[in-house]
Amino acid sequence: MAKMTREELLQTILDTIYECAPDLEGKELTEETVINTDTGVDSMGMTLIICRLEAQLGVRVPQRQWKKLFTLGDVVDAFYNLL
Repeated sequence: MAKMTREELLQTILDTIYECAPDLEGKELTEETVINTDTGVDSMGMTLIICRLEAQLGVRVPQRQWKKLFTLGDVVDAFYNLL
């Protein structure tokens, strides 16, 4: 599989966020969006999102890195660097 572009990865992550948190559908999320405070996604929701992305993309984000994922851009960077 060819490496995704950053834009393709961002769209995949957004699709997964909207799937896991359907109440966010239609809300514009940018790379500067702080996931827990700007969206109301709690730690369990964040865990679900990361686990689904790991399964979809076939990579694992080390758990010690999870607590450093604040913004949508942080999540994109973490997965992009593993692809």
